[in-house]
Amino acid sequence: MAGCLRDRLLLSLGYGAGLRAGEVTRLRVKHIDSTQNIICVEQSKGRKDRLVMLSPETLGLLREWWKGRPTRWDAMVSSQDRLLFPGRKPGQPLTTRQLNRLFHETADAAGIKKAVNLHSLRHSFATHLFDRGVDIRTIQALLGHDKLETTARYARVATGMISGVVSPLDELSKPSKSAAQNPGKRPGRRGQGEPSG
Repeated sequence: MAGCLRDRLLLSLGYGAGLRAGEVTRLRVKHIDSTQNIICVEQSKGRKDRLVMLSPETLGLLREWWKGRPTRWDAMVSSQDRLLFPGRKPGQPLTTRQLNRLFHETADAAGIKKAVNLHSLRHSFATHLFDRGVDIRTIQALLGHDKLETTARYARVATGMISGVVSPLDELSKPSKSAAQNPGKRPGRRGQGEPSG
């Protein structure tokens, strides 16, 4: 039961916050701000810190996990420095290799045939935010990318959003609202049919 909860939480952090594998496994109590629903990712790629969102669902899983989480190494560590996912050795987190194995086992159990890897969760996080209209600069900050071009690779995958945009040219051929409401009446002229701007 505890293993299932841990696995769900680990994968939820990858997808729900866009965290890299190492960022997930290295999380400590001090990185969780439950008051503001924020996770502080410390000393990530490029030795930079960043803030990401903490979803209420993930926070609920964290609180549930904390009740049954292994505590064998806690006596040696201050409460704020305790690892959320302790490994087999004192002071060491769960390894990214273990997390990667867990991901593939979960994907197989779910019947996913497509070639996926742990980074697919982070990729999906970015793509789904872009699909929902989140600004690409915001996504860049959440992912911790130095260059916008890196984030733009995720945006290119979100073709559904692009194909769903109606061209302004198509809008020109649609009847105006006033014409649609009064089908028998022709729209009035504006200075010999000049466009209004």
